[in-house]
Amino acid sequence: MKNLVSRCPIEEVMQILSGRWPTLLIYYLTKGAKRFSDLRRDNPTISHKMLTSELRKLEEAGIVERTAFEGYPLRVEYKLTSAGHNLVPLVDALGDWWKQRQTLASSAIL
Repeated sequence: MKNLVSRCPIEEVMQILSGRWPTLLIYYLTKGAKRFSDLRRDNPTISHKMLTSELRKLEEAGIVERTAFEGYPLRVEYKLTSAGHNLVPLVDALGDWWKQRQTLASSAIL
């Protein structure tokens, strides 16, 4: 990860949640554990490498828990930790903000 330029906690959070995928992965994991292939299906434009990288980043941050099950083929599931569940209202708030913005923008056009 890049070095921090300030002591602001927002900067630290944004290092973890910035980019296209982290908040989407949190969103798709809100309904429960998912396998890697399910997350690929939910996000068809993400590459295998990028999904792996983003899931590892979220796992290192304590937001996502990875569980590998014995057997062949190897089955791996990802789910939100309690810290991850605490982020869900923030992700929902971002979505709500965008919906309000879109509504205001469309009413301004009329």
